[in-house]
Amino acid sequence: MSETAIEVSGLTKDYGGGRGVFGLSFTVQPGEAFGILGPNGAGKTTTIRQLMGFVRPGAGSARIFGQDCFAGAARVQSQVGYLPGELALMDDMTGEAFIRLMAGLRGQKDLSYAWQLCQRFGLDAGQKIRKMSKGTKQKVGLVCALMHRPRLLILDEPTSGLDPLMQNQLWEILLAEKQRGVTILLSSHIFEEVERLCDRAALLRGGRIAAVEQLGELRAKASRVYQLRFAGEKEAAAFAAAWPGAVAKGEWVQLQLSRGEPVARLLAMAAQSGVQDLKTRQESLEDMFLRMYGGRNE
Repeated sequence: MSETAIEVSGLTKDYGGGRGVFGLSFTVQPGEAFGILGPNGAGKTTTIRQLMGFVRPGAGSARIFGQDCFAGAARVQSQVGYLPGELALMDDMTGEAFIRLMAGLRGQKDLSYAWQLCQRFGLDAGQKIRKMSKGTKQKVGLVCALMHRPRLLILDEPTSGLDPLMQNQLWEILLAEKQRGVTILLSSHIFEEVERLCDRAALLRGGRIAAVEQLGELRAKASRVYQLRFAGEKEAAAFAAAWPGAVAKGEWVQLQLSRGEPVARLLAMAAQSGVQDLKTRQESLEDMFLRMYGGRNE
């Protein structure tokens, strides 16, 4: 039986006033990409800081590859590529000097992959860190997290500050790492990011896990969202009142049909009601979580 990559059981850190995380339990298997989803303040970074051994849990436990994350922090950290949500870099150093420093602390002598990553991210590592933009600093952090080819990547909001081109470059790199068998824990408040990479995801609300879902199974349950435009607000309101679950806003009506639910009745009724325009899209992962588990944070 293979060793579990991450095992979290009853993990709690209470900062008072409802801040912290409470009774978190989940596991991540080797080679799996696991997402932690939630708005700012939901407890994502607090969870990751305990996984990295920076903070002692108030209760419960967290283990990485069988090692207690706090008691064995040094050993855990040696196996992890970590990108914090708030980077703390040495402003007086160049990017290259900082990368060399981080490699030296790990005992890493071969930096060829680090320089490849710099090229892929378009990073001018000779620049002083204090002169770098937020996005450029993020690239330095990503190079440091990835360059030693770790068994596990823990990434807290990895696309922060990156332009769309560099975000795509990052996803290509992470998907390649996943193919290589690397375990990935990705924290984000952006549902599309988690959906693009992860096999499963935990939804955090108010420091507690609202749900852990297999994303492939969740996608198979996705509804279709229909938006219909009518001649005026009165017509839209009348149609919405006649269709269960429909919501009117101005001259538009929005509703959802579950997978397998026939669309013919909707189209016939819309035509009889004088529909003037119709748009449709697949329900997003964010829509599904909000529909199934409620609001953004409590």
